[in-house]
Amino acid sequence: MTFKRTLLAAAALATVAMMPFGASAEEVKKIGLAVANLQANFFNQIKQSVEAYAGGKGIEVITVDAKGDSATQVSQVQDLLTQNIDAFIYIPAGAAAATVPARLAKAAGVPVINVDRNADGEPGDTFIASDSVASAYNVCKYIFEKAGGAGKMIIVHGQKGTTPEVDRSAGCAKAREEFPNIEVVAEQWSQIWSQDEGFQLTQNMLQAHPDVTIVWGQADALALGAAQAVKVANLPQRIWVAGFDGDTAALEALRDGVFDVTATQQTQHMGRLAVDSAIKLKAGEAVPPQQLLEATLTTKDNVEQFIAEHP
Repeated sequence: MTFKRTLLAAAALATVAMMPFGASAEEVKKIGLAVANLQANFFNQIKQSVEAYAGGKGIEVITVDAKGDSATQVSQVQDLLTQNIDAFIYIPAGAAAATVPARLAKAAGVPVINVDRNADGEPGDTFIASDSVASAYNVCKYIFEKAGGAGKMIIVHGQKGTTPEVDRSAGCAKAREEFPNIEVVAEQWSQIWSQDEGFQLTQNMLQAHPDVTIVWGQADALALGAAQAVKVANLPQRIWVAGFDGDTAALEALRDGVFDVTATQQTQHMGRLAVDSAIKLKAGEAVPPQQLLEATLTTKDNVEQFIAEHP
């Protein structure tokens, strides 16, 4: 009997050794999801995807909304960490204090999955986002070509210093290098990427530069506000308006000719990938530090497929 017990014990140890580190003891039962601002359709889509996909796996999701305020988000994350979360999906509310929640979670031994925005100097264990540089390049190149390769441009930036604002600016700047006759005559930064900001900032810039032919809002909400300002201005020239995100309402507006082009992000995929990454990280499995997804150039010609089923 002693020999038999020894064999059984050895077999059990071998089985444990072959399992991924922590796979049995480190299961994900509860995820904390900190969202920058649920007023934004883009973030709402990710939230809904995370909650639906995790729920299907029997994982509880505790979601908090910073409403665009970094200080609020830090407090919310501190509270999340008292609720024994197993993983932390994090969309920073801004650039200034973005490192704090990531640092707090890591200190508590909780895996950090950043989505859309990373924390400069304190990145998550993995970062999931669209390839904003490549996609912004495609959007700007398209609108430059539609404008005839020349003209005056104004830009309504997203929140200054955030990952998407920086990357989208870089992508469009790359496209401008190929179109030396495109001149950026004005650019302003929004605070919360909102439609109201898009309207007000564009209206201000159009008043100073009424001969503009290209407007780029770095998010669809900004672009919709910009398109409204263009309509109100009632200028004689054709003004091309570009966006970015593939928000559900914006896709319908694009179909209806309200503005001209966007880049549709894979929000549903991002949410599912964030949950899968949380499960893998908690189990001790390797996850790439950066997971960039394609955002599809979207115009009136191909928008219907994304209205029917958002990726």
